[in-house]
Amino acid sequence: MAEIRVRKVEQGQTKIRNVPIAVTPEGFWCCPSPNVFQKSLKTQNPLNKPKSPVPTTQTPAHKKQTSVTEKRPASAAPKSGIVSDEKRGVSSDTPVVSASASVPAERTPRSKVENVPRKVSIEFGEPGTSDLRVILLGKQGFTVKLNVHKSILVENSSYFANKISEQQPVFPCIEIDDCEDVEIYVETVGLMYCKEFKQRLIKQSVSRVLRIIKVAEQLGFKSCMQSCLEYLEAVPWVGEEEEEKVVSSVLRLQSEGIGVTPVLKRVSSDISKPHKDTFSHILELVLKSNEERSRREMKSIVLKLLRENNSLPSSSDSVDSYNEIIYGSCRSCLDSVLSLFKQAAEPEFSNNSIDCREPVVKQMVLEADNLSWMLEILTDRQAADEFAVTWASQQELASLHTKLPIVSRHHVSCITARLFVGIGRGELLPSKETRNLLLQTWLQPLINDYSWLQHGCRSFDRKVVEEGIGRTILTLPLEEQQSILLSWLGSFLKAGDNCPNLQRAFEVWWRRTFVRPYAESGNIRQLDHLMTPKMTEH
Repeated sequence: MAEIRVRKVEQGQTKIRNVPIAVTPEGFWCCPSPNVFQKSLKTQNPLNKPKSPVPTTQTPAHKKQTSVTEKRPASAAPKSGIVSDEKRGVSSDTPVVSASASVPAERTPRSKVENVPRKVSIEFGEPGTSDLRVILLGKQGFTVKLNVHKSILVENSSYFANKISEQQPVFPCIEIDDCEDVEIYVETVGLMYCKEFKQRLIKQSVSRVLRIIKVAEQLGFKSCMQSCLEYLEAVPWVGEEEEEKVVSSVLRLQSEGIGVTPVLKRVSSDISKPHKDTFSHILELVLKSNEERSRREMKSIVLKLLRENNSLPSSSDSVDSYNEIIYGSCRSCLDSVLSLFKQAAEPEFSNNSIDCREPVVKQMVLEADNLSWMLEILTDRQAADEFAVTWASQQELASLHTKLPIVSRHHVSCITARLFVGIGRGELLPSKETRNLLLQTWLQPLINDYSWLQHGCRSFDRKVVEEGIGRTILTLPLEEQQSILLSWLGSFLKAGDNCPNLQRAFEVWWRRTFVRPYAESGNIRQLDHLMTPKMTEH
């Protein structure tokens, strides 16, 4: 590793900075350090903001000084130089100050030096051994001159091969305007002098390799592109944003005739049909897990991922097939719950030892939790109407509900509560018959477990559930509203806070019945002026 000193003239003083550059036996650099670009930019930025207006005229002393700097030994060592205090109108091919040259600088007043627009010119390579010069005109005032070898560039780059074939001078010069990424351009040309790309890329970041592969594509540097693809195939990608950048960059190279498939296999599969079997297998593994913590975490993850899928456009066939798999698991869980309830409701079950009873109770809790989770999935997918129909028709399960201890049965009431919340929010739209049957079958068992749900179930939200029950009742015909609410009123006056508070629904029903009754024709009877004073008296 050779140490090349970069000289920089700034504000009348000379500052020297060491820039490490690996030099090849031919006297050429190899992957120069990005510090030479980044540090130069940092030092130039404040100079682009003059403290006072820029003078409209320039003294001829600057032009004279520039011509002096052109004289340098032809046999100088590999170098990198920076020219400052240049005039804005100077061309990009301005000669470079040699790192080994000692040029006396004219003393310029500090204010004038600060106000003169700056440019940075960097030169790589040994002019004495090269036979081609590439000039990169970059942004922010960078001019980079590369002393290179035609044979190397022709061998590795189709772009340079075409350019060189168009030019016939003894010492041709190729100028590239508006170079977006000068630093990476220099590094990519330097890679043409490397035999082992992998060792040069192994310490690079993914974002930097993507920049290299973009420049390599512009230059037609296929061996470099292939090495970059091999790097991207092997290195981990951090985060979704980086993955998207890699995939978009690789997809752009498909028409280049190089192997992009190994990289793309990370994110795509040869199987074109929906992975129904895989989804079914994942669902089965989660439903049958007995490890509480990992089971809870995976349920949360799968639910989140399915919600993300719901926001993406998909074919109706794939949606229906996934819902069919979920409903198949729902039926299996429901059959299991019914069988376990029957077993636990038998008189001799309570006489069994705790070792015999505990597995049955745990399985009931597990299956009820599975049903609640799948109901949540179906609700997110706007496909829970069939679940409501199935649950409303479980009269046998509801009759067994009162025969079991509340500690083991209250998980079933959580399913009922979630259905009422969903109907109240409009997340599912079962028929009038289904809504009425659901209330007739499951409202009383829910009331029986209400005290336990409030105090023993952390996820239970009383206000949300009560609003859901009330809204569900109010979707029924007025006569059925009256029947259910009067039955509730009897329970509420006995149990108090241990019963759902449906007073808001009761008030709406009252006003519909006594204050603003609707005629069959749909016209409102004007009875407000008669009934309102009486309501005020109460």
